[in-house]
Amino acid sequence: MTETDVASGSIENERLLSLDVFRGITMFLLIGETTLFYDHWLEISGEGGVLHALALQFHHHPWNGLRFWDLIQPFFMFIVGVSMPFSFGARWAKGHTWKKTLKHALIRSAILLFLGWALYCIGPGKITFELWNVLAQLSFTYLLAFLIMRKDLKIQFAISLGILLLTELLFRTWSMAGYDQAFVPDKNFGAWVDMLLMGKLSGGHWLAFNAVPSSAHTIWGVLAGIILKSERDWMGKLKILVIAGLVMLVVGYGLNPITPIIKRICTSSFILASGGWSLLTLAFLYWLIDVRKTGSWLFFFAIVGMNPLFIYLFTLTGGSEWFQQIIHPFVHGILAFTPRGFILTIESFTIWGMLWALTYWLYRQKIFIRI
Repeated sequence: MTETDVASGSIENERLLSLDVFRGITMFLLIGETTLFYDHWLEISGEGGVLHALALQFHHHPWNGLRFWDLIQPFFMFIVGVSMPFSFGARWAKGHTWKKTLKHALIRSAILLFLGWALYCIGPGKITFELWNVLAQLSFTYLLAFLIMRKDLKIQFAISLGILLLTELLFRTWSMAGYDQAFVPDKNFGAWVDMLLMGKLSGGHWLAFNAVPSSAHTIWGVLAGIILKSERDWMGKLKILVIAGLVMLVVGYGLNPITPIIKRICTSSFILASGGWSLLTLAFLYWLIDVRKTGSWLFFFAIVGMNPLFIYLFTLTGGSEWFQQIIHPFVHGILAFTPRGFILTIESFTIWGMLWALTYWLYRQKIFIRI
């Protein structure tokens, strides 16, 4: 795909350019976190004011509430789902059997699980067993979405709602002493599951069980992909995505007094609200890029979205720190006369640019890392 392809909005092999951009924006923001840019921004923004309020949006909400940064993982899982009808549809169109594609899905799921587990061994420098990483959770949501993706759309949607209902019931009715407080940190059903599986808690109140309710995001992504791949006109596709997104937002936020919106334990209200934002974001980008054909300036982000797995693993295995060591003496030497917070912010921003440049180089060399 070239800059011209993005500008013209041409779709070869049913490729959604808006999906590439959506994936790219999500990954670009995600790798920005590894540069510590958001932390330095929060530090220099001071207390109160617009800049501070905006900086807070790039950090997870401590518990009950929803910030922009809480949407990044749902976006990631939703995007994977949207791409599945296109990727597997192409395989089936070439004559690949269900058995063959199932084997591919199983292998990919196993690799994602391995990578998600292995990433948690690098930091402590020893073999450990933790399943909180997004890749480990994606391995479950991806496989489940694949297993049901050839069923009727209504059945798939019903399954996703059933998963949310099951999660709600488990959290509300679990009576094990010490883990019977549904929406209290480390005192809920999900914490009990973590103790059973791993013998420890995450420290940030994250749950491995989040993979179960989060599977709704990937399933909804599949449904959105099927709709966008259908023979409906663009207006009909947009109408479905926008209406579904708005309904999820209303229901998700409306449930908040009953079931609090908590990203760290993926409550049903959070899944619905973040699912609504995912659908509306996809609808907007689809309209802007694939319908209006005005997305040439977004090619910057699409570059990152073409190698999402590579850049994610690169940054989480020390890539950002390596770049920081390279530029540290130059940035700090040249800007020594400026405030410390300013220096650190510029340093982070420079690392961010270097990470983007790496993905651009891979794109120019036609190197795309996939599993």
